Amino acid sequence: MTALFEPPYRPGAEAPEVLRADGYVVLEPRELAQLAGVPRAELVALEGAWERLEPDLYLRDGGRYRRRRHSCFEVSSEGVRAVPHRAHWQSVDYNALHGGIQRWFQPLEPALAEASAFRGLLGGLGRLFHGLRPGGPWSVEAHAFRIDTAGGIGRPTPEGAHRDGVDFVAVVLVGRRGIKGGETRVFEAAGPRGQRFTLTAPWSALLLDDTRVIHETTPIQPLGAPGHRDTLVLTFRQGGFQEPAGA
Repeated sequence: MTALFEPPYRPGAEAPEVLRADGYVVLEPRELAQLAGVPRAELVALEGAWERLEPDLYLRDGGRYRRRRHSCFEVSSEGVRAVPHRAHWQSVDYNALHGGIQRWFQPLEPALAEASAFRGLLGGLGRLFHGLRPGGPWSVEAHAFRIDTAGGIGRPTPEGAHRDGVDFVAVVLVGRRGIKGGETRVFEAAGPRGQRFTLTAPWSALLLDDTRVIHETTPIQPLGAPGHRDTLVLTFRQGGFQEPAGA
Protein backbone atom coordinates (compact mmCIF):
# COMPACT_ATOMS: atom_id res chain seq x y z
CA MET A 1 0.00 0.00 0.00
CA THR A 2 1.26 3.48 -0.86
CA ALA A 3 2.25 5.53 2.18
CA LEU A 4 -0.04 8.42 3.04
CA PHE A 5 1.94 11.53 3.91
CA GLU A 6 0.34 14.02 6.28
CA PRO A 7 -0.15 17.63 5.14
CA PRO A 8 2.52 20.05 6.40
CA TYR A 9 0.03 22.31 8.18
CA ARG A 10 1.18 25.73 9.34
CA PRO A 11 -0.56 28.21 11.65
CA GLY A 12 -2.64 30.78 9.84
CA ALA A 13 -0.58 33.61 11.31
CA GLU A 14 2.47 32.19 9.55
CA ALA A 15 0.74 31.80 6.16
CA PRO A 16 2.08 35.01 4.55
CA GLU A 17 5.65 34.32 5.64
CA VAL A 18 5.58 30.66 4.57
CA LEU A 19 3.88 31.45 1.26
CA ARG A 20 6.50 34.12 0.57
CA ALA A 21 9.39 31.79 1.47
CA ASP A 22 8.23 28.48 -0.01
CA GLY A 23 5.65 29.39 -2.64
CA TYR A 24 2.90 27.39 -0.88
CA VAL A 25 1.32 26.83 2.51
CA VAL A 26 -1.21 24.30 3.85
CA LEU A 27 -3.92 25.33 6.33
CA GLU A 28 -6.06 23.26 8.68
CA PRO A 29 -9.85 23.69 8.47
CA ARG A 30 -10.01 25.88 11.59
CA GLU A 31 -7.38 28.20 10.12
CA LEU A 32 -9.27 28.46 6.84
CA ALA A 33 -12.49 29.27 8.70
CA GLN A 34 -10.66 31.95 10.67
CA LEU A 35 -9.33 33.41 7.41
CA ALA A 36 -12.91 33.52 6.09
CA GLY A 37 -14.10 35.11 9.32
CA VAL A 38 -16.82 32.51 9.91
CA PRO A 39 -17.39 29.45 12.11
CA ARG A 40 -16.28 26.23 10.44
CA ALA A 41 -19.90 25.03 10.53
CA GLU A 42 -20.79 27.71 7.98
CA LEU A 43 -18.26 26.28 5.54
CA VAL A 44 -19.57 22.76 6.14
CA ALA A 45 -23.09 24.03 5.39
CA LEU A 46 -21.99 24.79 1.82
CA GLU A 47 -21.24 21.15 0.99
CA GLY A 48 -24.69 20.37 -0.40
CA ALA A 49 -23.85 22.38 -3.52
CA TRP A 50 -21.43 19.63 -4.58
CA GLU A 51 -24.38 17.24 -4.95
CA ARG A 52 -25.71 19.33 -7.83
CA LEU A 53 -22.74 19.83 -10.15
CA GLU A 54 -23.00 19.28 -13.90
CA PRO A 55 -20.97 16.90 -16.12
CA ASP A 56 -17.79 18.33 -17.65
CA LEU A 57 -18.27 17.70 -21.38
CA TYR A 58 -14.87 19.07 -22.40
CA LEU A 59 -12.61 16.28 -21.14
CA ARG A 60 -10.29 15.33 -23.98
CA ASP A 61 -9.13 12.05 -22.46
CA GLY A 62 -12.55 10.52 -23.05
CA GLY A 63 -13.38 10.42 -19.35
CA ARG A 64 -16.73 11.07 -17.67
CA TYR A 65 -15.38 11.35 -14.15
CA ARG A 66 -15.59 15.13 -13.60
CA ARG A 67 -18.55 17.28 -12.65
CA ARG A 68 -18.21 21.01 -12.06
CA ARG A 69 -19.62 24.53 -11.93
CA HIS A 70 -17.78 27.81 -12.48
CA SER A 71 -18.33 31.48 -11.65
CA CYS A 72 -16.22 34.65 -11.65
CA PHE A 73 -15.82 37.47 -9.15
CA GLU A 74 -13.89 40.65 -8.53
CA VAL A 75 -12.32 40.98 -5.09
CA SER A 76 -11.02 44.37 -3.96
CA SER A 77 -10.80 46.61 -0.91
CA GLU A 78 -14.45 47.43 -1.56
CA GLY A 79 -15.56 43.82 -1.17
CA VAL A 80 -16.56 40.86 -3.33
CA ARG A 81 -18.57 41.40 -6.49
CA ALA A 82 -19.90 38.78 -8.91
CA VAL A 83 -19.17 39.55 -12.56
CA PRO A 84 -21.28 38.53 -15.57
CA HIS A 85 -21.00 34.84 -16.38
CA ARG A 86 -18.11 34.11 -18.73
CA ALA A 87 -16.21 31.23 -20.26
CA HIS A 88 -13.21 29.63 -18.60
CA TRP A 89 -10.16 30.00 -20.85
CA GLN A 90 -6.50 29.07 -20.45
CA SER A 91 -3.57 29.30 -22.80
CA VAL A 92 -2.07 26.04 -24.05
CA ASP A 93 1.10 27.27 -22.33
CA TYR A 94 -0.59 26.45 -19.02
CA ASN A 95 -2.98 23.67 -20.01
CA ALA A 96 -1.76 21.61 -22.95
CA LEU A 97 -4.78 19.27 -22.72
CA HIS A 98 -7.67 21.73 -22.46
CA GLY A 99 -6.09 25.10 -23.25
CA GLY A 100 -6.92 27.31 -26.20
CA ILE A 101 -10.68 26.74 -26.08
CA GLN A 102 -13.48 28.64 -24.37
CA ARG A 103 -15.18 26.29 -21.94
CA TRP A 104 -18.64 27.26 -20.74
CA PHE A 105 -19.88 25.71 -17.51
CA GLN A 106 -23.03 26.22 -15.49
CA PRO A 107 -22.53 28.89 -12.79
CA LEU A 108 -22.28 28.19 -9.10
CA GLU A 109 -25.67 27.93 -7.45
CA PRO A 110 -26.74 31.12 -5.62
CA ALA A 111 -26.84 29.17 -2.35
CA LEU A 112 -23.07 28.83 -2.68
CA ALA A 113 -22.05 31.94 -4.62
CA GLU A 114 -24.03 34.33 -2.41
CA ALA A 115 -23.32 32.65 0.93
CA SER A 116 -21.57 34.84 3.50
CA ALA A 117 -19.08 32.05 4.24
CA PHE A 118 -18.12 31.77 0.57
CA ARG A 119 -17.83 35.54 0.17
CA GLY A 120 -15.85 35.70 3.40
CA LEU A 121 -13.43 33.12 2.06
CA LEU A 122 -12.89 35.08 -1.15
CA GLY A 123 -12.36 38.29 0.79
CA GLY A 124 -10.00 36.73 3.32
CA LEU A 125 -7.86 35.16 0.64
CA GLY A 126 -7.86 38.40 -1.33
CA ARG A 127 -6.51 40.30 1.67
CA LEU A 128 -3.85 37.67 2.33
CA PHE A 129 -2.66 37.68 -1.27
CA HIS A 130 -2.77 41.49 -1.47
CA GLY A 131 -0.31 41.61 1.40
CA LEU A 132 2.10 39.56 -0.68
CA ARG A 133 1.45 41.22 -4.03
CA PRO A 134 -0.19 44.65 -3.70
CA GLY A 135 -2.01 45.95 -6.72
CA GLY A 136 -5.38 46.32 -8.33
CA PRO A 137 -8.47 44.17 -7.79
CA TRP A 138 -8.29 40.39 -8.04
CA SER A 139 -10.05 38.64 -10.91
CA VAL A 140 -11.19 35.42 -9.27
CA GLU A 141 -12.44 32.24 -10.91
CA ALA A 142 -14.24 29.80 -8.62
CA HIS A 143 -14.45 26.14 -9.66
CA ALA A 144 -16.51 23.58 -7.76
CA PHE A 145 -15.31 20.09 -8.75
CA ARG A 146 -16.38 16.52 -8.07
CA ILE A 147 -14.10 13.75 -9.36
CA ASP A 148 -15.76 10.34 -9.13
CA THR A 149 -14.66 6.74 -9.57
CA ALA A 150 -17.80 5.37 -11.22
CA GLY A 151 -15.65 4.40 -14.21
CA GLY A 152 -12.85 2.99 -12.07
CA ILE A 153 -10.36 5.87 -12.04
CA GLY A 154 -10.90 9.60 -11.63
CA ARG A 155 -8.25 12.16 -12.52
CA PRO A 156 -8.29 15.43 -10.54
CA THR A 157 -5.61 16.94 -12.81
CA PRO A 158 -5.71 15.16 -16.18
CA GLU A 159 -3.34 17.80 -17.58
CA GLY A 160 -0.62 16.67 -15.14
CA ALA A 161 1.68 18.93 -13.13
CA HIS A 162 0.89 22.49 -14.16
CA ARG A 163 0.55 26.15 -13.40
CA ASP A 164 -2.77 27.92 -13.91
CA GLY A 165 -1.50 31.17 -15.38
CA VAL A 166 -2.60 33.31 -12.45
CA ASP A 167 -1.01 34.90 -9.38
CA PHE A 168 -2.33 32.68 -6.59
CA VAL A 169 -4.40 29.50 -6.28
CA ALA A 170 -6.35 28.07 -3.35
CA VAL A 171 -7.19 24.36 -3.53
CA VAL A 172 -9.77 23.60 -0.84
CA LEU A 173 -10.71 20.01 -0.05
CA VAL A 174 -14.47 19.95 0.50
CA GLY A 175 -14.59 16.20 1.10
CA ARG A 176 -13.57 12.73 -0.04
CA ARG A 177 -15.46 9.48 0.31
CA GLY A 178 -14.68 5.85 -0.51
CA ILE A 179 -11.44 6.46 -2.39
CA LYS A 180 -7.71 5.93 -2.26
CA GLY A 181 -5.14 8.11 -4.00
CA GLY A 182 -5.61 11.82 -4.53
CA GLU A 183 -2.13 12.72 -3.35
CA THR A 184 -1.21 16.37 -3.78
CA ARG A 185 2.23 17.18 -5.16
CA VAL A 186 3.87 20.60 -5.25
CA PHE A 187 7.16 21.32 -7.03
CA GLU A 188 9.37 24.32 -7.58
CA ALA A 189 8.73 25.65 -11.08
CA ALA A 190 12.42 26.46 -11.52
CA GLY A 191 14.14 23.96 -9.24
CA PRO A 192 14.28 20.35 -8.02
CA ARG A 193 12.46 20.59 -4.69
CA GLY A 194 8.99 19.24 -4.08
CA GLN A 195 6.61 17.86 -1.47
CA ARG A 196 3.82 15.29 -1.49
CA PHE A 197 0.93 14.87 0.93
CA THR A 198 -2.73 13.93 0.99
CA LEU A 199 -5.48 16.31 2.07
CA THR A 200 -8.12 14.32 4.01
CA ALA A 201 -9.70 16.87 6.38
CA PRO A 202 -12.73 18.65 4.87
CA TRP A 203 -12.03 22.37 4.43
CA SER A 204 -8.27 22.03 4.68
CA ALA A 205 -6.55 24.05 1.97
CA LEU A 206 -3.41 24.39 -0.10
CA LEU A 207 -2.50 27.97 -1.04
CA LEU A 208 -0.07 28.39 -3.94
CA ASP A 209 1.97 31.16 -5.52
CA ASP A 210 1.28 30.12 -9.11
CA THR A 211 4.22 32.12 -10.42
CA ARG A 212 6.68 30.00 -8.44
CA VAL A 213 5.35 26.44 -8.13
CA ILE A 214 3.60 23.78 -10.17
CA HIS A 215 1.10 21.32 -8.73
CA GLU A 216 -0.90 18.19 -9.43
CA THR A 217 -3.11 15.62 -7.72
CA THR A 218 -2.73 11.92 -8.45
CA PRO A 219 -5.67 9.80 -9.75
CA ILE A 220 -8.22 8.36 -7.34
CA GLN A 221 -9.59 4.81 -7.25
CA PRO A 222 -12.58 3.33 -5.38
CA LEU A 223 -12.11 1.41 -2.15
CA GLY A 224 -15.21 -0.62 -2.96
CA ALA A 225 -18.34 1.07 -4.24
CA PRO A 226 -17.71 4.18 -6.37
CA GLY A 227 -16.49 7.16 -4.38
CA HIS A 228 -15.59 10.78 -5.06
CA ARG A 229 -13.36 13.73 -4.17
CA ASP A 230 -14.84 17.25 -3.93
CA THR A 231 -12.80 20.44 -4.13
CA LEU A 232 -13.22 24.19 -4.43
CA VAL A 233 -10.46 25.75 -6.54
CA LEU A 234 -10.09 29.53 -6.47
CA THR A 235 -7.67 31.35 -8.76
CA PHE A 236 -6.64 34.97 -8.13
CA ARG A 237 -5.18 37.06 -10.94
CA GLN A 238 -4.28 40.73 -11.28
CA GLY A 239 -4.82 42.51 -14.59
CA GLY A 240 -8.10 40.85 -15.54
CA PHE A 241 -9.23 37.37 -16.47
CA GLN A 242 -7.37 35.16 -18.90
CA GLU A 243 -8.90 35.36 -22.36
CA PRO A 244 -7.90 34.75 -25.99
CA ALA A 245 -5.75 37.37 -27.70
CA GLY A 246 -7.91 40.05 -29.27
CA ALA A 247 -10.95 39.16 -27.17
